[in-house]
Amino acid sequence: ILTFAPSVDFDHSCSDSVEYLTLNFGPFETVHRWRRLPPCDEFVGARRSKHTVVAYRDAIYVFGGDNGKNMLNDLLRFDVKDCSWCRAFTTGTPPAPRYHHSAVVYGSSMFVFGGYTGDIYSNSNLKNKNDLFEYKFATGQWTEWKVEGSLPVARSAHGATVYSDKLWIFAGYDGNARLNDMWTISLQDREHACWEEIEQSGEIPPSCCNFPVAVCRDKMFVFSGQSGAKITNNLFQFEFKGHMWTRIPTEHLLRGAADNTLPNELHSYDVDSQTWEVIQPSLDSEMPSGRLFHAAAVIQDAMYIFGGTVDNNVRSGEMYRFQFSCYPKCTLHEDYGKLFENRQFCDVEFILGEREERVLGHIAIVTARCQWLRKKILQRIKQQENSEEGSEEGAGAGGPRDIPGGTRASGNQPMLEVHIREAEAQPFEVLMQFLYTDKIQYPRRGHVQDVLLIMDVYKLALSFKLSRLEQLCVQYIEASVDLQNVLSVCEQANKLQLDQLKEHCLNFVVKETHFNQVIMTKEFEHLSTPLIVEIVRRKQQPPPRVYSDQPVDIGTSLVQDMKAYLEGGGLDFCDIVLLLDGHPRPAHKAILAARSSYFEAMFRSFMPEDGQVNISIGEMVPSKQAFESMLRYIYYGDVNMPPEDSLYLFAAPYYYGFSNNRLQAYCKQNLEMNVTVENVLQILEAADKTQAWDMKKHCLHIIVHQFIKVSKLPNLRSLSQLLLLDIIESLASHISDKQCAEMGSDI
Repeated sequence: ILTFAPSVDFDHSCSDSVEYLTLNFGPFETVHRWRRLPPCDEFVGARRSKHTVVAYRDAIYVFGGDNGKNMLNDLLRFDVKDCSWCRAFTTGTPPAPRYHHSAVVYGSSMFVFGGYTGDIYSNSNLKNKNDLFEYKFATGQWTEWKVEGSLPVARSAHGATVYSDKLWIFAGYDGNARLNDMWTISLQDREHACWEEIEQSGEIPPSCCNFPVAVCRDKMFVFSGQSGAKITNNLFQFEFKGHMWTRIPTEHLLRGAADNTLPNELHSYDVDSQTWEVIQPSLDSEMPSGRLFHAAAVIQDAMYIFGGTVDNNVRSGEMYRFQFSCYPKCTLHEDYGKLFENRQFCDVEFILGEREERVLGHIAIVTARCQWLRKKILQRIKQQENSEEGSEEGAGAGGPRDIPGGTRASGNQPMLEVHIREAEAQPFEVLMQFLYTDKIQYPRRGHVQDVLLIMDVYKLALSFKLSRLEQLCVQYIEASVDLQNVLSVCEQANKLQLDQLKEHCLNFVVKETHFNQVIMTKEFEHLSTPLIVEIVRRKQQPPPRVYSDQPVDIGTSLVQDMKAYLEGGGLDFCDIVLLLDGHPRPAHKAILAARSSYFEAMFRSFMPEDGQVNISIGEMVPSKQAFESMLRYIYYGDVNMPPEDSLYLFAAPYYYGFSNNRLQAYCKQNLEMNVTVENVLQILEAADKTQAWDMKKHCLHIIVHQFIKVSKLPNLRSLSQLLLLDIIESLASHISDKQCAEMGSDI
């Protein structure tokens, strides 16, 4: 299933939000929570798989499929607000019972194309279809479109989507072979509609079936699918405007299930960063079991999954809801990436190889991510200090030791020069890109020179002990090896003594389907004799497979490294002091500037001479705890914090100029969902201090209604006199005249 989650943009027009915090209290769903909804009762519709699911307004529509015995052509409706099932109203002649068809929504209609029909119970009249039906949601009318002229070959298990008022059909199975042709038809005018075959170019996916498709930003994405007996993790994108296909080499980032169990992980692909991640469900999730041939659709900020085949070939009638994250995306990796690209605030220059080419960087990022380079930088700083010791003797107080915990002054320091003989500039640039962003820009088409470059990066990753980068390089190279480049990659792996990659190439060459093609190439004629001998011997006598139970060291991520850096690992490299109510907190200029336009402008234009910056959010000074929460967000994108911190930091995205209002969105939901009897007094104090009057009113409401429990909290005694008066006043307003009379009679 391939769906696109909604995105949330930064609303720069909400200047009022800086001063006034508006909260809407009500039912809220935990992010990334799976929830089991009422299943479809058998009297409404059968449990099924190989069906289709579409979303229209506030309802999910399920059509066709099979129940294990018969093909179906009923249309079910699930109301997402009421969580109720019913049979959708229909009139006219529906499509014949079918499965592995496609269904899309255009305007106020659903269009069903193709699929497999017949009687699976008696195994008779089984055939693929190429008919096209329209279902109008408003009237319930089924109508078949009778189209003149050329038609797509009848098919099932194909992909379908809508773009630019047209239905697009791709690939599938025609009963004899898998396909990879593409057809389109306009959905605007039934009378004049005709099918048109699209001439495709570029890296066209191999013939395939049973794959999902999705449209995003004028492109169609096709993931994996069956191609013969092989099931792959390939991802392709099709540009509608140029009819051009591109294979996105990400299969090395996505690992499937290790055994034959049906998986139930949810994978997310980021179109911007071209990276996959496995979404971790919330702790209170009701997880669906592993399944196949299920279907899904998105309504607003949630995905709904229905049916499918579960263990033991059983059909499911279950409906599950998955809550997307509706927050703006985390920009941590992009922000650090821009810092590297812009080369602003650089304080280290790496001098590389025999040609002494130079690459600029930032000590804070490099020392947080790579222990090997950290050691080099510390050695160079020590050398510099020793050489300056004599000339600065007797200079008195001042300099780097004035910064608590720091070793570097904050003024205009000369660039630190670090020599690295082991590295050349181009692969080192790629390695630096990884340190800042946790990824490398993968060449698209696996050209030999690009693959060889990543091999040089891999060699550096081994030398610098960057396990995460090692894995990225190996997985990319293995995924990029093909008949055209395998010998070049093998020779380079042999030269660089990269045994794992050499082994992969040798095994690739001696495969039955590859061997004859490879040895007939010109490159094989020019291959070194020892490698030719190795290939021939391996073909004659393949070595036994060696399986390792050792867990793979995947290294640490950017988030993990920056967390450790903030928590003390970066203390030796602080070059700025943040003052909170006069209390110093050492920090790192490059990190602050990368994440905050406020700090970036300050350090670029009017850097304080004493290297100290007073911290506030507007006229308000945040609590120490809230300030630490903000630093965690700046350094490694963390948004977990106590609700009272959220009040202090609600306006921080505007004041400090963060890339978007992700932090603010989290603060808002944190407050809306997590005010409890246990923390209500702390939040009341924070609301009073930040002048968040609706939150203060909400807290007083909770205190009044839960006063017996609140009165036993130790924090009540430490409240200010004014806040205690506010509570008494609220209690007085809440008590009715009758209650007053009853209390008076007790005195």
